Amino acid sequence: MISLYLQLKSLDMVQIESNPQIMKGKPVISGTRITVELILEKLSLGESKQQILEAHPRLTNEAISTALAFAASALKADVVYPVAS
Repeated sequence: MISLYLQLKSLDMVQIESNPQIMKGKPVISGTRITVELILEKLSLGESKQQILEAHPRLTNEAISTALAFAASALKADVVYPVAS
């Protein structure tokens, strides 16, 4: 089993895990099946952190912050994103 863990010291070591056997390898909050993608989608649709926490009791504020930090870090990678002309 291949696992990738990202630990962010400033966020109480909440982990993001990517495992091909869990949610097809999408990054999830460790120990859950809650994807970083789901958290980002809910926030982008206007849900508050509190609403997300109520809907997913296994999440914490730190986990949501870690998901955001993970996404920001992923976007900093040297990747070119095509833009429609």
